[in-house]
Amino acid sequence: MENIVVTQLDKDFKYEIASRPGAGFFKRCFSCGTCTASCPVSEIDESFNPRLIIHQALLGMREELLSSNTLWFCAQCYTCYARCPQDVRFTDVMTVLREMAVEQGHASKAMKIKTEKIDLLAQKLRHGIAEYALKREKGEDASILVEELKKELAEGLEEIK
Repeated sequence: MENIVVTQLDKDFKYEIASRPGAGFFKRCFSCGTCTASCPVSEIDESFNPRLIIHQALLGMREELLSSNTLWFCAQCYTCYARCPQDVRFTDVMTVLREMAVEQGHASKAMKIKTEKIDLLAQKLRHGIAEYALKREKGEDASILVEELKKELAEGLEEIK
């Protein structure tokens, strides 16, 4: 994060976010870092930091946050949501921030739709892989699931082109 220019902060930004359905608890964040520590996306991409996103929102860094590409990296896996000691509901906050980015011209409606499709595909794949792992652990034949997962991935990728 670069230097913060106080005169460029939007003191009402956090209230605008909190007024939206799903984001009412985000001001409870006390920056413990549980969200970032448990985030699978931040494990593979250090630029994605849920704690920083909440911090920027609370400070009022509207333009920097809503124009950031990292806003679209959240996999909507709900790990942070489940582990947050303050019930911040980060996944819902991300949905609100994405909607605001589209509404305020920082991203296209098409980007939001593509991201929703990516999130759905990721959930389907995660479910299928878990089912595959359970079958394999039980010693059952899971080869049909491999083909289904390949088909699901190919169709999903084609849909988000």
